[in-house]
Amino acid sequence: MTDTLEDLTQSLLHRAKEAGADAADVLAVRGNSMSIDVRGGVLEQAERSESTDIGLRVFVGQRVANVSSSDVRADSLAIMAERAVAMAREAPEDPYVGLADPDQLAQDRTVDWLELYDPSPEPSPAELEQDAREAEAAALAVDGITQVSSSSAGYGSQEVYLAASNGFSGGSQRSSRSTSCVAIAGTGTGMERDYDGDQRIFQADLRSPTEIGKTAAERALDRLQPRKPKTGAYPVLFDERISSSLIGHLLMAINGAAIARRSSWALDLLGKEVLPQGLSLIEDPHRVRVGGSRPFDAEGLATQKREIVKDGVLTGWTLDLATARKLGLESTASAARGTTGGPSPSVSNVTLSQGVTDRAGLIAEMGTGLVVTSMIGSTINPNTGDYSRGAAGFWVENGAVAYPVSGVTIAGNLIEMLRNITPANDARPWLSRVVPSLLVEGLTLAGE
Repeated sequence: MTDTLEDLTQSLLHRAKEAGADAADVLAVRGNSMSIDVRGGVLEQAERSESTDIGLRVFVGQRVANVSSSDVRADSLAIMAERAVAMAREAPEDPYVGLADPDQLAQDRTVDWLELYDPSPEPSPAELEQDAREAEAAALAVDGITQVSSSSAGYGSQEVYLAASNGFSGGSQRSSRSTSCVAIAGTGTGMERDYDGDQRIFQADLRSPTEIGKTAAERALDRLQPRKPKTGAYPVLFDERISSSLIGHLLMAINGAAIARRSSWALDLLGKEVLPQGLSLIEDPHRVRVGGSRPFDAEGLATQKREIVKDGVLTGWTLDLATARKLGLESTASAARGTTGGPSPSVSNVTLSQGVTDRAGLIAEMGTGLVVTSMIGSTINPNTGDYSRGAAGFWVENGAVAYPVSGVTIAGNLIEMLRNITPANDARPWLSRVVPSLLVEGLTLAGE
């Protein structure tokens, strides 16, 4: 078996050309992961996986095919290349497919400066088990917590390499370590649960298991004896834990694939206000120690910082090469892919402008309304932006939290919701999506 991913990708490219491909690219991924689950102070589950996967995309004229495999033996690669070319010859022509021109490719392919891999020794299973035990013990030590449904710790590392017949060749190495805990308060039908967790690239940055377990417990206790609010129109504060979902809906709507299909509620919003004046949404693929960072995209184009929304106004779509060609535009170097398929547009790291008021200040300004801390289900019309989701959180009266709430449905329209957001200043800066708590006026709540 070929030792390095670079050798593996170059070998498969060579075989694809020999089999009759006019052009090709190869993505290889080699990784390992380990997870430990503890329950009741006892090891409940331990898993470890190691794999090497490879994906080949071949072009025969304007016909394309993708194949993937976890078998990287030399004879298997030869069969893989032959099958891919045979499939491409039977595929329909697509005038928009194709590799990047050589002059479009990223020139600087170094990755180390982004600090995406922690060179510290991989943690042992015993170390991960200890993290999980500490988180569980911290949660159970809080009065009122009846059980911990799960306490987990994990580690993973991954090497990714992309090579193409247009001359591109580059890769990166990534790592992550995580701890999480789900605590349950109350008994019988009065039980409530909540969670906390953290995941970082560098193990030294990870929050302590004790803090994570204690926070999960306190959140679960806060949710005991929930009520349903009265049906009506109220301001809603989306807590920082879930506020990025609102921005996620905007990012989905401006994705080049949706725009090219003309199945997006943002079709007519280019150059128009989608957020309040003064707010910007910035994509920055070059943030150090952030998992979404990348110096080049999955088609070898150099990534760069861009203002998706500038001073409230939508500036452009998120595009890979194919969707850019369909729309007569230039790629935003936003291609992402796995080994099982071709590229598609995707954003990396995004940051929404923060406000000047903290979360408590926005709650005080609400008067009467709802703070949402968790959501379930989703009914969103991709063409109109009509929005409906189940939610739980806390009812606010006279600017102060009064009692927990569950079983409420929030309804509105994303176009209007996003134009009327007020951000707090509580976003966690180490996340890939840095979005603070968001106050939205006048949403419809279906409760009692």
